[in-house]
Amino acid sequence: MKIAFTTELPREGFRKLADHELYAPLEEAEILVSTFDYRVPRELIEAMPRLRLIANFGAGYNNIDLEACKERGIRVTNTPQPVIEPTAELAFALMIDIARRVSEFDRLVRAGEAQFGVMRNLSHSLYGKTLGIIGMGRIGQALARRALASGMRVIYHNRHRLSEETEQEYHAEYVDFQTLLQDSDYVSLNLPYTPEVHHLIGKPEFGMMKRSAYLINTARGAHVHEEALVEALKSGIIAGAALDVYEFEPAISSELLKLPNVVLSPHTGTGTWEGRIAMCENVCDNILAFAQNDFHRMNIVV
Repeated sequence: MKIAFTTELPREGFRKLADHELYAPLEEAEILVSTFDYRVPRELIEAMPRLRLIANFGAGYNNIDLEACKERGIRVTNTPQPVIEPTAELAFALMIDIARRVSEFDRLVRAGEAQFGVMRNLSHSLYGKTLGIIGMGRIGQALARRALASGMRVIYHNRHRLSEETEQEYHAEYVDFQTLLQDSDYVSLNLPYTPEVHHLIGKPEFGMMKRSAYLINTARGAHVHEEALVEALKSGIIAGAALDVYEFEPAISSELLKLPNVVLSPHTGTGTWEGRIAMCENVCDNILAFAQNDFHRMNIVV
């Protein structure tokens, strides 16, 4: 059984594959290990006639043409479990950072521009504030657990309401989308990306939020209309944002880079040594289970 890795493919894209030394092995490979930052389009899938499994290294899978896989009967797996705690951890870290102005103060201190004083450098506490979680899946619940320990009120919005038992566990209140935007001091996006939620947060949604509210995004950049976000930040429609993902990443809006009320991270939600090792193990488990026809042990997407 032959395996190919997208990390070994040319970054110039599929059109360069014909001249690349890995083109021939691609034709023979039965398994493709893809990473979440590398697209697996229909053209690449069609260039692999023996392909039977795409084992994605990551929880998200919008990098893969699932329709092309369905047509060929190709299985697709992902690694959802290892990403839960690291991503929730970073979301919470970003929330603390933007609330307490940690990165902003760090820049001032290093530049020798910090001014000390009792009524200077004031920020906001998380304690007693309302966190609105859009996407209360496993990552959203892990974030809720951290927020609850910090004395925050948790509200959430999902396509489907959670069980009463789960709501009680996190002291979480289900609300409609508009109510969440209106009532939250911090809005955290923790839902998977699909075309239906493209630009879920744009100009109308920013207009519903408190002027003192902060947006936290560790999900996918395309959930947010980046141009509308920049305008909302510049005009004071919302207080700030903490972002790990961007609409056109790896490109980041030059205006975002200039704004002081933004904390920026280069898509590091799952980026811990422990998380990466666990993801590698999960990918290997998916491949071994596939080879043994033990589909119950696989994290199957399609």
